[in-house]
Amino acid sequence: MKKIFLYSLASLFLATSCVNDLDDDYNLDPKRATDVPPGTLVSNAQFNLTNVITTPDYNTNVFRYYVQHWAAAQYPDESQYNINTREINRFFWTILYRDVLSDLREAKTLITANNVLAPDLKASQLACIEVLEVYAWTVLVNTYGDIPYSQALDINNVQPVFDDDVAIYNDLFTRLDAAINSLSQNSDNAGLGNADLFYGGDLEKWLKFANSLKLRMGITIADANPTKARTIVEEAAPNVFTSSDDDAELPYTPNVPTANPVYDELRQRDDNVAANTFIDVLVDWQDPRLDEFFRPAPEGENEGEFVGGVYGDLNNYVDVAQPSDLVREPDAPGILLSYTEVEFLLAEAALRGFNVPGNPEEHYTAAITSSIVNDWGGTQAEASAYLQQPEVMLNTTNWRQSIGMQKWIALYNQPVEGWKEWRRLDYPQLVAPPLAQSEIPLRFPYPATEQNLNNANYTAAAAAIGGDVVTTRVFWDVD
Repeated sequence: MKKIFLYSLASLFLATSCVNDLDDDYNLDPKRATDVPPGTLVSNAQFNLTNVITTPDYNTNVFRYYVQHWAAAQYPDESQYNINTREINRFFWTILYRDVLSDLREAKTLITANNVLAPDLKASQLACIEVLEVYAWTVLVNTYGDIPYSQALDINNVQPVFDDDVAIYNDLFTRLDAAINSLSQNSDNAGLGNADLFYGGDLEKWLKFANSLKLRMGITIADANPTKARTIVEEAAPNVFTSSDDDAELPYTPNVPTANPVYDELRQRDDNVAANTFIDVLVDWQDPRLDEFFRPAPEGENEGEFVGGVYGDLNNYVDVAQPSDLVREPDAPGILLSYTEVEFLLAEAALRGFNVPGNPEEHYTAAITSSIVNDWGGTQAEASAYLQQPEVMLNTTNWRQSIGMQKWIALYNQPVEGWKEWRRLDYPQLVAPPLAQSEIPLRFPYPATEQNLNNANYTAAAAAIGGDVVTTRVFWDVD
């Protein structure tokens, strides 16, 4: 016991003798990390990116309402397009800049400065981060139009200019091509390893993801710049996802806080129901995904039936269909980009006359089949029967309607991309409800913080896009 006491005194002496400056040493927060591994930053960015595009949180992501998949029971403000009361546009903006792009930028800085890391491993890690950055930037552009980009994320410049949305997309194509080239040349290593929540460091999957994102971006600009779109799509098409095993997704866990945010929101609040706009189509077309998307009304005059709530108005929660148990699974994955979507993109590319493998009917059939069977657990027989219906068959004359309607259904539970594709394809032909505060938003207005703290650049951006209002179109949304 005496020895222990003496050792303790010695340890205390040594510890206290090292304290030369009380401000530098005693005032440190022992719970705050001073050196964050870059892999941790990437993991955090992946988690936050997936969350923000997946969550049904009223304060962050209201796009399930905008595409009229869901209606509300007690609080229909979001389905009436009330954006400003809770500053939804500010929260969506802040998460992408602060919790995704900022972490990715810092991870990139740390990896670049690491002189011990093997050159090929460094190159592949930086390429993966670049793909994630490009993805996040496209979400911001698709949501707001012109945004801070070239001067963004600079602590020394808190009033960045807003870059033109076309110019941003052009630069993103250049960055994505560089990442694809780097992944192609440095694919024989562990990448980000276990820090990579999507693919566990599998660089072949990352290469497919990068090309699939390039395909998506190329098709996105096809109405605005068909010549450039053709080049981009034809370059990407041979190297995209080939099965649902390639999907870019986050595998959530059964427990909060790493559970799927849809589960977390729905378990706390009984306010989201099926919109009649959406469920009526599923019922009329005998869609086999109906009971995977929703569960029937539990009580009232509609008990046991798939009847939707009136979109944009108050509804009695127990009288109408509700999001299904499958949608509420805590470990359901969050999807960034899927094989199903890729097949729809290839179908559209072929219909536009772009030189891609396969024909439109093959890709269209594969997309719908993948959605029913791979994404929602249906059978091949169900998919085949569904595809035989006249309303479902590909109309090559009005392919926007066929693909638009089917993507509207297949992108259920992918609200951010679903909203973008509704704006781009103009199908289904949705109508704002009678009590709406505006037309269905075609973009988010800029956050009030930009108006207040970056007013000169905000004012210039608002003028450049034709007004900071919800009816201003992003450049690719050609009327």
